[in-house]
Amino acid sequence: MTTKLFDLTGRIALVSGASRGIGEAIARLLAEQGAHVIVSSRKLDGCTSVADSICASGGSAEAFACNVGDMGAIQALFEHIHGAHGRLDICVNNGAANPYFGHVLDTDLAAFQKTVDVNIRGYFFMSVEAGKLMREQGSGAIVNTASVNALQPGPMQGIYSITKAAVVNMTKVFAKECGGLGIRCNALLPGLTKTKFAGALFSNDEIYQTAIEKIPMQRHADPEEMAGAVLYLVSDASSYTNGECIVVDGGLTL
Repeated sequence: MTTKLFDLTGRIALVSGASRGIGEAIARLLAEQGAHVIVSSRKLDGCTSVADSICASGGSAEAFACNVGDMGAIQALFEHIHGAHGRLDICVNNGAANPYFGHVLDTDLAAFQKTVDVNIRGYFFMSVEAGKLMREQGSGAIVNTASVNALQPGPMQGIYSITKAAVVNMTKVFAKECGGLGIRCNALLPGLTKTKFAGALFSNDEIYQTAIEKIPMQRHADPEEMAGAVLYLVSDASSYTNGECIVVDGGLTL
């Protein structure tokens, strides 16, 4: 017996922060499963490169630049989606900011504001705009990329950890208030993953080795190892999964 629980054919998917790392891996996997993917990030060049590569591999994708820390950019993105597609089935909020790596007492206002604007305000209004489109069609799936830092604050990552904890509760708020509209909202909590975004952790050997020692699998993850959980959360396989925060960390938080 075959199953099509993970088939996304005909669905429109938006993935932010998709020009590299976890977001790129998610965009590629959703396209492989048949979705038309809107590849979004701050810079158009990176988005275009990923979208073109997906299309060259037989998938369907387009690029649209959007800085989720900019309310005007979010509005422009959703005006485009509404005009070009008239619907949105999947929204993966993955674009994030972590401009400061250091002791919490030395956090400056600019770093604080940027992290909050992108990771909290950006995710919130991306979800609001996606939810409005999904409400019109009576269905949809939102996935927020949070972090294990939401559960256990990362060293020298104070404000980032705080915003990711907010994303976890935000996910539950949308799940509770939008579930009756046919909209599911869940979160992915990645552990230590080899990305440019996490470069500060990988460049500090002492912190990296300390983290690896705490992971039962004794290694970091690759971005592709995060994408499968997102595919589950946006597909029919998770049709009764709502408000969940799936931890993918090799056992770090056990």
